[in-house]
Amino acid sequence: MAESVLNTPDLKDLEEEELWDLIDDNRHAISLGIRPCVLIPYLRQARVLTNLDEDEIFTSPHFTNRCMRTSHMLDMLRVQGRNGAMALLESLMIHYPTLYTQITGREPSIEPSGFSGLINYTELTEYLVNAVSSMQTELQVARQEGVRLRARCCELEGKLKQVQQNNEEFSQMQQEHGQLRSHLDGLNRKLLKLKDEKCDLYVRYTSVLEEKSATIIRNRDLQLEIYQLQCELRKAQKETDFQRQRSLKNPSDTQKLKDELNAVRTKLLEIEIFSPVQQDILENDLKETETRRSELAEDVTRLSEENERLQQEKEELIEEKDYLALEVEKLTVDCEMYKHRSTLFQSQLEEVQAERDKAYLSRDDAQVQIARSLAEKDMLRGQLMELQEKVFTMKACSRERERREKSRDRKISCESSEDPPSSPAPRRRLCRLKAILPESFSSNEFNDEVINSINSNQVEPPCSESLRRRELHFPDVTHSRSDMEDIYSSQELTDDSFDYVVIPKGNNLKESKSPTSLHKRIPTDSVSRASAPPFLMRSRPQALRITGRVLTVVFQGEMLLNQLQVIGGNKTGVFVHHVTEGSSAHTSGISSGTQILQLKCEQEQRTVQMVLEDTTMEEALWALGQVQGPCHITLRPSQDAYENLLQQLKNGEVMSGDSFYVRVNMTLSGDVAGTLPIKCNDIVHVTNTHHSNDGFWWASHVHPSHLEDLQSGALPNYYRAQRLLIRAIEDMTYPRKTHRKERTAANEKQREVRIVSTCQQSRNPLWVSVEDDNSTSLDSYGCVQSRCVTLMPYTLVTPQFPPICRPVLLLPTIFGHVLHKRLAEQEGYQLCEPELLMASEHAVKMQKGEILEECDSKTHRCYTLQGVEKIMKRGTHCVLPLGLDCVRRLHRAEIFPIIVYIMSTERSLRKLRHKLRQNSVTESQVLECSCNEEPLLDKLPCLYRSIRPETWNDSASLVDTVKTVVREEQNNIVWVEADPW
Repeated sequence: MAESVLNTPDLKDLEEEELWDLIDDNRHAISLGIRPCVLIPYLRQARVLTNLDEDEIFTSPHFTNRCMRTSHMLDMLRVQGRNGAMALLESLMIHYPTLYTQITGREPSIEPSGFSGLINYTELTEYLVNAVSSMQTELQVARQEGVRLRARCCELEGKLKQVQQNNEEFSQMQQEHGQLRSHLDGLNRKLLKLKDEKCDLYVRYTSVLEEKSATIIRNRDLQLEIYQLQCELRKAQKETDFQRQRSLKNPSDTQKLKDELNAVRTKLLEIEIFSPVQQDILENDLKETETRRSELAEDVTRLSEENERLQQEKEELIEEKDYLALEVEKLTVDCEMYKHRSTLFQSQLEEVQAERDKAYLSRDDAQVQIARSLAEKDMLRGQLMELQEKVFTMKACSRERERREKSRDRKISCESSEDPPSSPAPRRRLCRLKAILPESFSSNEFNDEVINSINSNQVEPPCSESLRRRELHFPDVTHSRSDMEDIYSSQELTDDSFDYVVIPKGNNLKESKSPTSLHKRIPTDSVSRASAPPFLMRSRPQALRITGRVLTVVFQGEMLLNQLQVIGGNKTGVFVHHVTEGSSAHTSGISSGTQILQLKCEQEQRTVQMVLEDTTMEEALWALGQVQGPCHITLRPSQDAYENLLQQLKNGEVMSGDSFYVRVNMTLSGDVAGTLPIKCNDIVHVTNTHHSNDGFWWASHVHPSHLEDLQSGALPNYYRAQRLLIRAIEDMTYPRKTHRKERTAANEKQREVRIVSTCQQSRNPLWVSVEDDNSTSLDSYGCVQSRCVTLMPYTLVTPQFPPICRPVLLLPTIFGHVLHKRLAEQEGYQLCEPELLMASEHAVKMQKGEILEECDSKTHRCYTLQGVEKIMKRGTHCVLPLGLDCVRRLHRAEIFPIIVYIMSTERSLRKLRHKLRQNSVTESQVLECSCNEEPLLDKLPCLYRSIRPETWNDSASLVDTVKTVVREEQNNIVWVEADPW
């Protein structure tokens, strides 16, 4: 090694490239073996790196590890040339001598002659001293760490011995555990054996039960067979009795026959001695007798056959009687069984009723306890406030006494004549803040200033009018800001004080204004079951809950329509117009100009909630008429909207606050003056649902192209129109005998009724507020409150204004296939072509509902929504070669096609016979398809257009007629109804 060092040239004699070749040869070892933070101080001392270079090495986000930082440092030193290489090697000689020897082949030396002179001698000496001191510090730290590690090692050895002892104990425990485990396994095996035996017993028991049930069934069958045999035995006995009686009758018949035979023999003897003339006469008589006897024999055979038939019928009736007797016996057994069940049910029902009575009693007791606890709570609150007042006064007196003593001491010490300090202002009595009085609710000036007139929490300061009103109406509440802060900081005052508005009872207004009078009056109140139920008695004044600008009032609402008068409707909302003075509504603080949002009451021991925010006037009056007791009514002050509605009613701009559109499903002639004549599928704008008390609305026809009211008149309401619809259906189902012309008119009228059903379980499908219930009585307007309304004379519709060039759908489908290509050849029309989709794309579109109809499920050729939209964006009508199933899918995508139904007859189809033959379609197929699809048109959620057969002569005129219809429908409004199911 010494020889190699001697042979190695001095680093000062090497050139720049040679130095860097040495470094590059060992670059990998340098990158892995050094830390830049150790070398950088020397490199900065040698002035080959700056502060910016150091920041770049340590803070650059591109260098994520130590090796990357070291490599970047070497690159930066390479820029410094020979000085960078010398500085790097010198720093390695100081801090990493082993690596220095590996790179240069020389032993490290700290002699001054061994350095290149990049650093002054003094600076180098200082740096070496610092490096030595740091190394000594590190050595000392390493020694301390060694001592600590030795102590740690001794500690670990002690723990190891403890662990070994624990291990021995653990091995003993494992042996014991193994023994216990083996014992447990033996017990488990015994348990499994017992379980298996138990399962075998269960199986045997189940088989025995099955055998028992089979035996019982067999026994029943045998009993039935015995009963049947007994019946057959009875029948056989009856037959034998009948035969015996018949056999008893036979001897008399034989005797008669013997007498007749003797008479005939005597006659024969007489004939033998008669003359030839007498013989001829006798022969003629004999022939007559034989003929007569043959006739009698035929009668006898006929009667015997009839007798046999009657006997068979008798036997069948007897058998039927026996079967009926058996059924009667079975029914008697079933009746006894059901009677026993009914007695059990009645006993259980009596027990449930007894438990219910106990629950009612416990509920009453709990309510009594609650009322008493509330009274005691109010009393204790009053006592607490009085005690706090005494505490505050005592504290004030003590402070004043301390101040006087301090002033007296100060006078003695300073011997100066000073005026005594002024006594502090007495602390104001702590009391509850008074809430808003009901007069503010009953006035017409119900706005934010009234709510914020007392101790306003708003950011804006109160106006002068608010301050004047405070001083005028509430002189006790004009506290200073410091007093208000004291009151807010007190623990007794909670947030509930600002959540309620106090409503006094009767005329005790002055008494309710004073909190002390309230606390004095509370202890005298007593809860007695004889006077009134405890849950109806109040120990505190009635209050309103305030949530923003929404108020909830609780009061006795019997005959509520006599207490309130309302105006409005579903468009503007329902407002209180007039309140009867002295009524419960008036004393509760309800005033005109407030909007009714919600109504909650009890009907037949259950709570009914009705939202009246966007209901019609008819529905609101019905809901208010249902209140027959305590009710919760939610109000919202809306004076501007109320005054706007009054102004519109005064100017005659509107008749009420109602406004909605319906599609008529029946035809009514305006026979009575003032009524509106309507036809099936007409669109009507209803502007007043309470036009009269006899069940009529006020409505108007709507212009087909824009929302403009045309002819107006009275229209039957929903229930009256429903009864008329049922009567019309009955007239069509059971027609009377009329002349031929009247029958033809009836057949035409039969097509003017549209049957629409719904599954909504409500009183009226057009109503949105009333919840479902089981009542089926009549309301005050004669409306049938049925649980399920199926026939709908009117359906709600909404106007849609689609863009230009709506798709065109021709019906019936077979007839449309004939005209599709002819119509697509016209200008402004294009036929929708199917698209070929991949399997994955087909699955995605099917899941999204973008496929209108499939041509071939195997090749995934289908019509899509994108194809229709692409044609519509070009400004042309898309001709749809599809069926009625695509209409609802198009509506979901807000595409509203023009549906054209071409009515056809045998006579009209003869005009297109050549065209039909070209498409391999017969006239009977077209008529059959028309009959099948015509009833489905009434189930569509939109209107359609029909083309009568007398309006066209050939295919060219038919296409022109279709184009005219499409042009007219393109300018009309699309009325879409919601799905009633």
